[in-house]
Amino acid sequence: MRYITVILLSLALITGCSKDEVEDDLEATELAYYTSAQDSLRAGNYAGAIQKLQLLESRFPFGRYAEQAQLEIIFAYYKSAQPEAARSAADRFIRLHPTHPNVDYAYYLKGMVSYEQDKNFLSSFIPMDPSTRDPGAARESFQDFSQLINRFPNSEYAPDAQKRMKYLRNLLATAEIHVARYYIKRGAYVAAANRGRYVFENFQGAVAVPDALAIMVEAYQLLKMNDLAEEALLVLNSNYPEHKSLDDQGNFRKNKGIRAKGRGWLNVVTFGLLG
Repeated sequence: MRYITVILLSLALITGCSKDEVEDDLEATELAYYTSAQDSLRAGNYAGAIQKLQLLESRFPFGRYAEQAQLEIIFAYYKSAQPEAARSAADRFIRLHPTHPNVDYAYYLKGMVSYEQDKNFLSSFIPMDPSTRDPGAARESFQDFSQLINRFPNSEYAPDAQKRMKYLRNLLATAEIHVARYYIKRGAYVAAANRGRYVFENFQGAVAVPDALAIMVEAYQLLKMNDLAEEALLVLNSNYPEHKSLDDQGNFRKNKGIRAKGRGWLNVVTFGLLG
């Protein structure tokens, strides 16, 4: 019996040592994967970093660095110009780890992805007004940054998000003004007035607000809705008396631009593009 007890104790010690050695090896391997991914990120090899982070998470889904790998892969996708993958990875991290201490970073990166997506390749070589492009990505970015600030007002990323939101607010408001002016040119005065009112009500503080009021005055005048035109003109005079649409006496200068007077057959068949 004494010999049996000694043998059992020896086997237990050997098994315990083997288990500890396996765990140590696994931890060392996981750390090696993570360190290698970090080296790739620092070197700007984002494609390589993505592969290593994906491999790290698949082999060690519950490891020490799994959550950090999920967070850093968002950045790697963002830097490698893969916006859809970056947004998907950010949404996944936010869904799986809503209370993670660095979840605010996921919200920030999500906003940055759309912010950078609004800039295209041609704008680097050809001067372009960003407000004349499709504002879809800018609108998404504004919403993402707004979520970050509302949920994490004390986040270290909140000040930068606020600065970018100010730019985006002006961009979105100006884009609406471009559309409103197009509507006036095409004779869609109700649509133009509605666009102007939308900017005035939803983008207070934007540089395009006085232009929105001027659009409202012009559209209401063209619609013979004189009471509404006078109200908008009063607000414009009271708040922006130096606006280019006003003369020295505060009267509204009528736009001498081209407006729709009727539609010829060419205009009809080309859906307003020609004629």
